[in-house]
Amino acid sequence: MRENISKRKIRHNRVRSKIFGTESRPRLSVFKSNKYFRVQIIDDENGVTLVSSSTEKSKESMLNQAKSIGKDIALKAKAKGISSVSFDRGGYLYAGRIKALADSARENGLNF
Repeated sequence: MRENISKRKIRHNRVRSKIFGTESRPRLSVFKSNKYFRVQIIDDENGVTLVSSSTEKSKESMLNQAKSIGKDIALKAKAKGISSVSFDRGGYLYAGRIKALADSARENGLNF
């Protein structure tokens, strides 16, 4: 188990070295645990979280949670005037729930 966590952190550091959120194009950061998702849109220049969302109160399946949080974060971002973001997958592989979240956010108006 520890080996998987350290490999994810290595991948996350590699991704973060290339992705930086600006005011015009903030970073969409994803954290996934065994039960929940946490998603934030972050302006790294100013060190500010612009929009955040979580599925901690949701009792849906994990795939449905991913789709609903993608929709939720996209709608909150549009309300704040954010239309384009850089996607930070957090070191997780772009498949399954992470892909479902990204596709749902794209369908609801966010551009990556």
